[in-house]
Amino acid sequence: MVTLTDIAAEKVRDFMKGQSAEGEIGLRVGVRGGGCSGFQYALALDQQREDDHVFDSSGIRVLVDPASLRYVSGSTVDFTESFMGSGFEVSNPNVVSSCGCGSSFRVAEEEPSCGASV
Repeated sequence: MVTLTDIAAEKVRDFMKGQSAEGEIGLRVGVRGGGCSGFQYALALDQQREDDHVFDSSGIRVLVDPASLRYVSGSTVDFTESFMGSGFEVSNPNVVSSCGCGSSFRVAEEEPSCGASV
């Protein structure tokens, strides 16, 4: 399961108001390879696909593809605002290490890349 904080759900609702997509649209939470630690989060508004795992969080449809689910299961998506900027952040209990800038992560079952250590 992947959940959204109240403020993240509100921000997603605001973004969805500007969309004119047909079908079942929601927040896609996924991962892709990259970064110093091996994976990066991919968040986007998207249409539901046949094989997606779908979760309802604060009235928002959260879409996770089967390959990403093992990496993001149990995560919470938040939206933060500060003097340095604003954006979505993922709190993921599966992460065992992340890069210095915080843009990529590694889970226990994966080998570190770029010389990262546990």
